[in-house]
Formats: sequence, structure tokens, C-alpha cells
Amino acid sequence: MPVRNEERHLAESVGHVLSQDYPGEFELVLAVGPSADRTGQIASDLAAAEPRLTVVANPAGQIPAALNAAVRAARHAVIARVDGHALLPPGYLTTAVATLAETGAADVGGVMAADGVTIFQQAVAWAMTSKAGVGSAAFHTGGGAGPADSVYLGVYQRAAIESAGGWDEGMLRAEDWDLNYRIRARGGQIWFTPGLRVTYRPRASIRTLASQYFHYGRWRRVIVREHPETASFRYLAPPAAAALVTAGLLTGLAGLAALVAGAGGLPWLTAGLAIPVAYLAGVTAVAAALARAVPARVRGRIPLILAAMHMAWGAGFLTSPRGLHPKSDARVGQPDATTESAAAAGAE
Repeated sequence: MPVRNEERHLAESVGHVLSQDYPGEFELVLAVGPSADRTGQIASDLAAAEPRLTVVANPAGQIPAALNAAVRAARHAVIARVDGHALLPPGYLTTAVATLAETGAADVGGVMAADGVTIFQQAVAWAMTSKAGVGSAAFHTGGGAGPADSVYLGVYQRAAIESAGGWDEGMLRAEDWDLNYRIRARGGQIWFTPGLRVTYRPRASIRTLASQYFHYGRWRRVIVREHPETASFRYLAPPAAAALVTAGLLTGLAGLAALVAGAGGLPWLTAGLAIPVAYLAGVTAVAAALARAVPARVRGRIPLILAAMHMAWGAGFLTSPRGLHPKSDARVGQPDATTESAAAAGAE
């Protein structure tokens, strides 16, 4: 579990892991990055009270570096990747390890079941589990069991992680997708199973939500640059919408300025405002039609949240610099003899 600035959720997330009824041995490794809150102290206190919990330092503070550090400290042949925002359900590890055995997959995972506490988070959760918000990805919206390009979190055969080189520490977002791509390129299978549903706590403010999706968009552009065959409508729709809305808004504002200044021939530019107005009408109609079962206080926030997710993701995609992803050799190394001898003991 990579953790940084997780004071609000860490103890709860750790509790859900340690309460698993997995019939074999398991341990939890926390890779703790530099935090501006009490995350480090909470992690230390939890480890002092629980022998199955180990804390390792992640001075880089980035998720892929944390994951590699945690795997190096791990003792077992199966690695379950967990987030500090995630709450594992009862039986998660048992179901995941059984699915690994049944399918022969290199990695299995399920649904990112977003669940909000506040009204704002509840609206974000609706958007994150709706095709209107995130497209048709099964790990967001659900679906039948079967092979997948990637899955949420993931429970891996350790050997598959190591043979693929571990997480790319230069890939600061989409790191799981990238690792799963390399696993698939080596003949490994990624398996989605809807029986694995992990509760996820969404961001709590429009600022943090927009920042999250801006960075998602930036790094998805990296993926599309490096693997153009993966480009799809789901990935290209938000940048197209962001570009059209921005162009319409700027054109419309230019027309309004021309009206105010009395410039002839330019007021027609105000017609550009029809594009952002149509977009806002569209997300409002979507909320009204698809979220009818949602309480009104939650439903009323959904258009703003959909717009924030789409526009931030699209802006990140469109402005992603070419040099964003330096190639990195800082991945999990090949296991030494000690690691190999310990690897048969159980699940991580």
C-alpha cells in the first residue's frame, strides 16, 4: 500500500486489509512517502501494534517508487496492490487468489466501487461509476468476468511483476496500466472479475477532483503517444470536448467584446457561446435522465462534476508535454536467492 497524506483514511484502509480472512499467511507493507499530515506517525503506530504490518520509506513520494519498494520488502509469491483510499471487502484476498489459480492469470482485479461520504463525494461517486463520466471501462462500470487490458488495483503473481520489470518509476500516473501492458506483451493474462469490489473514497472538493483528472489526462496522452494502438473514443472524447468548448467560449467572448466596443462585422462571433451552452445543457440532461434515483441534493452537483472531470481530463491530455515521461530503469530487480526461497510461503 503506497501512502502519502492519507491521515483521514489510512487507519480504516489498513483495518480492512488486516481483517481479511485469508486462510494462508499474509502481511501488509506500507510504503510511506513524505507527508504534510500525520500519515507517517499513524503508520508507525499501526506497525508497532501489528506484527503483520511493515513500514518502508518512499523518499521519492511517488506511487510507482512506493510499489517497487514495497515489493522488494515483501516475502510472498502473490502481491496484492492496495491504495490508501481503498477499503477491501471481506473475502477479497481469498477470492483473488482463488481466481489466480483458476484462470492462470498474471493479475486479477475487479471493480473500483466509488462510494462517497459527503454529498459532494456521493455525486463524484455517481460520475465515476457512470459511462457518462468515465466511459465504458469495466473496472469503473462493471461487466462480465474475462480478459482485460487492465484492472483496478490488481492481485499479481509476483513472478509476473518481476519478469516485466516492475512498475516504471517515471510513469507517475497510469502506472498499473503500463505494467499490465508489459505483462500482456510477455504473454501474461490480465483478468477482470466483478466479484472483487473495492470501496474507493472519491476526492472531497472540486479543486482536488479537477487536479486528479487533469493528471489522468496528461498521462493518458503519454500512453497514447507510446502505444497509439490503444487510442479509443473513450480517451479522445474528453480532449475533443475540451477543445470545442474552449474554442466556442473564446470565440463567443471575442464577439461580446466586439459588441461592447461597437466593432462592425464581429458580433456574429457570439454564436460561439452556443458550444459551451450546449455542452452544459447536455451534462445537465444526462444527470436528469440517468441519475433520477439519486437524491436531489446529490443530483444537482452532478453536472458540475461531470464538466470538471471532462474538461480537466481533456485539458491535461491536450497540454501534456512530450518530455513528461522519461524512460526509467528504476524498477523491481530480479529476485535474489533469499526472495526466491521465501516466495512460496503465501500471499502478500
